[in-house]
Amino acid sequence: MDFEVARANMIEQQIRPWNVLEIQTLEALAAVRREDFVPPAYRDLAFADVQIPLGGGEVMLEPKVSARMMEALHLGAGDRVLEIGTGSGYLTALLSRVCAHVTSVEINPELLGQARRNLGMAGIANVTLEEGDGHNGYGAPGSYDAILVSGSMARISDGLTRGLVTGGRLVGIEGFDPAMQAVLYLRTSSGVDRRTLFETSAPRLKNAEDAAEFIF
Repeated sequence: MDFEVARANMIEQQIRPWNVLEIQTLEALAAVRREDFVPPAYRDLAFADVQIPLGGGEVMLEPKVSARMMEALHLGAGDRVLEIGTGSGYLTALLSRVCAHVTSVEINPELLGQARRNLGMAGIANVTLEEGDGHNGYGAPGSYDAILVSGSMARISDGLTRGLVTGGRLVGIEGFDPAMQAVLYLRTSSGVDRRTLFETSAPRLKNAEDAAEFIF
């Protein structure tokens, strides 16, 4: 497979038609070698419009979903970003190209080790990788300009939105199959605003338990 041709086709045939048009996002997608972040058994599917299994119930999101979630954060060069769910490190690498620093939290130590190797091979230095459970936030309140949650939750936790500075943005995936939605939270001086971005689906974050259902 010619990976450069496949990468260009991914951008033109999957990413742009999903209204991902910011130059910084497209340049990051062109620069980061997605094929190097995909498990070897799935390398031929690196640019396919599918979720790729990573083990432990985690996946790489479809390229267009990763790109649109990233673009919805409207990142600036000075932004401090928190990522919940490092996975293979691919989305971490994309984020790192358009902001000042990424703190990425992964609960699975094996995946974290793989991501560390992948990011090291890619020469990415403005990232801090942490092993831990970030579903209810990570770090002190008001620490981040943007937060990206790569797994789904029934609803984004208050602990996560508390991590945003005023004017900060959070993008995550909420709801229950088959009707999950990517959502944007914006912290304002008076509270937190929420709006729906698009329909999608993703595995649950570890320990992000759904509310108990009552059985009558």
